[in-house]
Amino acid sequence: MSETLVVNEVYLSLQGESTFAGLPCVFVRLTACNLRCSYCDTAYAFTEGKKRELSEVRADVLRLAQPFAERGSVSRSTPVTTENAAGHRPALRLPLVELTGGEPLLQPNALGLMRQLCDDGFTVLVETSGALDISKVDPRVRRIMDLKCPASGEVERNRFENIPHLKATDEIKFVIGTVEDYEWAKQQIATHKLDLICPLLMSWVHPLRPEQQDKSLKRLPDGLTPITRKDLVERIVADALPVRFQAQLHKIIWPPEQRGV
Repeated sequence: MSETLVVNEVYLSLQGESTFAGLPCVFVRLTACNLRCSYCDTAYAFTEGKKRELSEVRADVLRLAQPFAERGSVSRSTPVTTENAAGHRPALRLPLVELTGGEPLLQPNALGLMRQLCDDGFTVLVETSGALDISKVDPRVRRIMDLKCPASGEVERNRFENIPHLKATDEIKFVIGTVEDYEWAKQQIATHKLDLICPLLMSWVHPLRPEQQDKSLKRLPDGLTPITRKDLVERIVADALPVRFQAQLHKIIWPPEQRGV
């Protein structure tokens, strides 16, 4: 029986977030998500998509990556981790490949695609909400896992059982839209000693355009205090928090609502 995935889009752009920000990346956006975060900017991926063979999706990735292979493109921008703590930055084949969504781990065959892409020699990333089990993901894959803060409306969906499965090559992302989000994230970092596990990211909630405000999204919970991007950065610095503030580069370069970037 053939293996398939429901795919929203496959495209070549640059990595807009994470410690790999700025590097060329092929994105495989899968359809469907089990959360409805208040700030979600990809609600179109909840339902839009087409069933495709895994072999066809892999062929798309290889086709988009081919110009880089012909040039022998590599980067030495790999973040230093405990695995290369001597400061060596091994050559990194470009482009990266990222599975995103929606929620890519909702589709079991995503595990097989990631495994195949790792076998092909790609550095593979997966963006996941943190609400599903990450333990079955190929250990070669870099897992960028959210911990959902209060303003998301989905804080109760966090699967804290994932934390022991995280490795130094993984990353934890907090999306911060309110003062309460920041304080909650700070508490999680201290309680679970997250900074000893892997890199930590803080991303400011970029306001949704009217056309992005899907009716299915959760309402922002009452009683929360919005935080500006500047205030978030100043709090991080004042608290000496061991996190990386990240801007969403793709929203700076292109219109925030533009797809395929």
